[in-house]
Amino acid sequence: MKSSVSRAVVAASVTVALGLTAACGSDDDGKKPSEPAKSAQGSGGEKGGKGGKGEKGEGDAKPVGEKSGALTTADLEKAVLAEGDLKGYKLEKLSAADMPAQTVPSEPATCQPLANMFMLATDPASKARVGRTMTGPDELDATVITLALLAHEKGDAEKVMDGLRTATKNCDAYEHAGSKYREVAALPAPKSGDEAVSYKVVGLIEGQKTPMSFTVVRSGSTLAAFYSINLLKPKEFGMPTKIVEAQVDKLAKL
Repeated sequence: MKSSVSRAVVAASVTVALGLTAACGSDDDGKKPSEPAKSAQGSGGEKGGKGGKGEKGEGDAKPVGEKSGALTTADLEKAVLAEGDLKGYKLEKLSAADMPAQTVPSEPATCQPLANMFMLATDPASKARVGRTMTGPDELDATVITLALLAHEKGDAEKVMDGLRTATKNCDAYEHAGSKYREVAALPAPKSGDEAVSYKVVGLIEGQKTPMSFTVVRSGSTLAAFYSINLLKPKEFGMPTKIVEAQVDKLAKL
């Protein structure tokens, strides 16, 4: 049962959350988005206190090493969580096709940073990306977690965090690649890395309102991005702190 549920939810989650490839056109079919893309991301995969508004991690946040230059894809592959890092969790790679290299404009534009992160993309664009989907040890838990490491120069990483922070304050709802998203709201951000932003977005999936939880942590020049979704029990969503901490700690040790 665990295997079939996990596969179904993973497939649905990736199709919904990352299936914007169809709107962008895949890297292989030569299609272009209907409007100019804002940025092109680095290739990834094989070619995831009341700081809800994303308060910078000063004082309470765990200190990390200063890395001002962008990491390589090889670096990210070493730093991303792997099976065995968290007992009982299974991970699968996201391919480059699952992480579109081009972004799609949102309406209104003030929500663009949130729309970009939905595809694990950023503006400024990342230099390299790797991504994973995770399913937990409980066979009855249909929660799927997607995580990604996004390599930037430190200044660009800080700009992305500022953009997300501003968007969570100014964006309530938006349309993106033919889909509608509502009830954007800040969530308490973890005290992890150099700074963090957490928020939720509610999408309409298969006729039901489905909340999705997002957390983005900056560790030096690299962003660790996470989102979770539960298609069987939409109200049961959220990002386990132990996953965020495990990934940020592993990244900081690189």
